[in-house]
Amino acid sequence: QVQLVESGGGSVQTGGSLRLSCAASGYTGSSYCMGWFRVVPGKGREGVATIDTVGTTRYASSVKGRFTISHDNVKRTLYLQMNGLKPEDTAMYYCAADIPQRRECLLLAYEYDYWGQGTQVTVSS
Repeated sequence: QVQLVESGGGSVQTGGSLRLSCAASGYTGSSYCMGWFRVVPGKGREGVATIDTVGTTRYASSVKGRFTISHDNVKRTLYLQMNGLKPEDTAMYYCAADIPQRRECLLLAYEYDYWGQGTQVTVSS
């Protein structure tokens, strides 16, 4: 059973930075779609960024140029470097995985089978 454990959330001021991590375990092989999603109360789940086995990345337009997704294949850890944070980035952030990779890694929550417990990011103005 795949397990995902996020860390790195917290509170920062506008313009600050945070790096989220997601440690993955419980699977063999190296094929995956992994991504970050976020939830704001009353707004549903938004895809933030995804990365696939060969390193292809996708970003939501709202974070492009500010956030960077990466994956360490040795440590089996997913990262989200968030720079230039804005109050509208405030949300619960979730790591998600589709293992093995079955399709393009789109920013669609329903395509991901495994989810972490979430980590809160709060950006104050």
